[in-house]
Amino acid sequence: MRFVLLICGLLSTPFFLSAQEDYSNKNNAKGKTRKQYDRVLTFVQYGSYDQALSVLEQITKNDPRFIDAYIMRGDILYDRKQYDLAESQFEKALEIDPEYQSLVLYKVGFAEWRQDKFDEAGDHLAAYLETNPKSTRQREIATEMLEGSRFAAEAMRNPVPFEPQRMSPNVNSEEAEYLPAITADGQTLIFTRVVNNQEDFYQSFWTTDGWSPAVPLEQINTPLNEGGQTISADGRFLIFTACNRREGEGRCDLFYAEKINGNWSAVKPLPRPVNTGAWESQPSISANRTELFFASDRGGGLGKKDIWVSTRLANGKWAVPVNVGPNINTGGNDKAPFIHPDGKTLYFMSDGHPGMGGFDLYRAQRQADGSWGKAENLGFPINSTKDEGALMVSLDGETAYFASDRDDLDRLDPNAENRPLIPSYDLFTFPLYEAMRPEAVTYVRATVVEKGTGKPLQVDVSIREVDSAEAQPLTFATDNEGTFLTTLPVGQNYALNVQKTGYLFYSDYFALAEASTFSGKPYELLIELIPVPEDLGGELEAEQPIVLKNVFFNSGSAELKPSSEPELNLLYQTLVDNPKLRIELRGHTDNVGSDTDNQLLSENRAQAVYQYLVDRGIDSGRLQFQGFGETQPVDTNETANGRRNNRRTEFVILL
Repeated sequence: MRFVLLICGLLSTPFFLSAQEDYSNKNNAKGKTRKQYDRVLTFVQYGSYDQALSVLEQITKNDPRFIDAYIMRGDILYDRKQYDLAESQFEKALEIDPEYQSLVLYKVGFAEWRQDKFDEAGDHLAAYLETNPKSTRQREIATEMLEGSRFAAEAMRNPVPFEPQRMSPNVNSEEAEYLPAITADGQTLIFTRVVNNQEDFYQSFWTTDGWSPAVPLEQINTPLNEGGQTISADGRFLIFTACNRREGEGRCDLFYAEKINGNWSAVKPLPRPVNTGAWESQPSISANRTELFFASDRGGGLGKKDIWVSTRLANGKWAVPVNVGPNINTGGNDKAPFIHPDGKTLYFMSDGHPGMGGFDLYRAQRQADGSWGKAENLGFPINSTKDEGALMVSLDGETAYFASDRDDLDRLDPNAENRPLIPSYDLFTFPLYEAMRPEAVTYVRATVVEKGTGKPLQVDVSIREVDSAEAQPLTFATDNEGTFLTTLPVGQNYALNVQKTGYLFYSDYFALAEASTFSGKPYELLIELIPVPEDLGGELEAEQPIVLKNVFFNSGSAELKPSSEPELNLLYQTLVDNPKLRIELRGHTDNVGSDTDNQLLSENRAQAVYQYLVDRGIDSGRLQFQGFGETQPVDTNETANGRRNNRRTEFVILL
């Protein structure tokens, strides 16, 4: 909460002086007590708090009802973080005269809050607000603090599941580790480590024996500080924070590097309008690389530090960042965003929403209209009265990663017996309870090679949501080893196309619209592209069918769906690029219905694709079509998925 940052400023000398003046006017203290109290004020002015406490103790022995002495002792003890003793002094002042100074209610509320006595803190803060109806900064802070106290009390009565486990010594060290980032396949972990007051990146790789010993990310690290990083889902795009760089725009800016042929490129700053003369930090890039979330204190925000998002344009540039809005951003500090690969769930830390105190962790979800829903606190004991750091969540949504120096985490760790406590920030994991999980996500990891030779191919890849006309396809290229990785959030059906000049294109289809079809396992593919033969007289094996997995028809009909057009256009372009190429289109069905009906349906569907190509200008002499009904199944007809595979349209090259 914002009030945490202002406590010391509110419990300061001006309050002591006003208390003395009130006492002098109201209580007519004896001369000796006045002189002793004047000495206390002098000690406080020069920071001699031990002497002040000693004299205050003498005052209360001589004059047990001298209320200001108790208030002053409470203030000093609070500043020394002796909150229980401070509370007892404020309580004594209230016992002597509950109406003497309403600020005591305010102060005892702070002392109780610091001890997790949230119900008592709430009662005293509510009483303070009742006696101070005027709008002041203190009243504003007390109102926020009351809201936080009520929330914290309820959260502690209803704890959420939380079993944190400190990550292995291969990752954690005696130095501070924080801000973890992990690739979608869970194989690479990058985090920030402080060594000799220097922030650098370290990486660890998942093996059969667990995480490997962390090593510096030498190609990125410099003698300056690097931190606050995000890694793309495929591990090939890194954005991070660097401050006071000559090539930057402001105090702290966002820089990036790409992994090309296994090596990181030269580091470059993101240009305006992402970077400005303000503070930009803590980036998080979406799995499809189309959105970049980050924290900034740039003008036009709602608070001190806000979360912003920039969208990648069709030309590859980043658009003017937009504030994510008041359901996430507050008048305080909102930062460390993490956009989950589902593209809908945002985790972040904030000191401005109701919470346990300090920075708490929250979740917000994107609504159907693109707006963000109300922030939800992850709950106690995930959140505590201390500051909670940045959080990231694995692809499957089940495991959360975060950094903390909380001394209570090993007590909550069921596997922490006899484990030495490392007195610095360490990385932890914990099973994220179901109510705060994102939507399920899987991924496709593929290697593309030339059929026959096995030679890796650098190709263009496109993946799109089949049933969404508005969604833009995601396009990218394989690396020099012919590999790619892309994520697939559950809830949509996806079309995958792989193409390269001189080869027949490849298509695939992933049915994830129904959650019941999701097994949780990633798709591991070996894609063999067939070269278009230079001599069409017989170099190619006869009848190697290419399945058009993203050509769709209405049920029981030969009417093409609009969602078929992208793949049909690929087939059209292949024929245009290879003017000697002749193909036969073939239709197939499952075994539902009569043989005669299925035969006719398969012929009509093959003809529909034939006609689409002819209408686009392909010479009909280069095309044939044929239907096979249910006679050539490629899968079982006993399951829905098997029948879907059997209902297909394909083509073969005519020799």
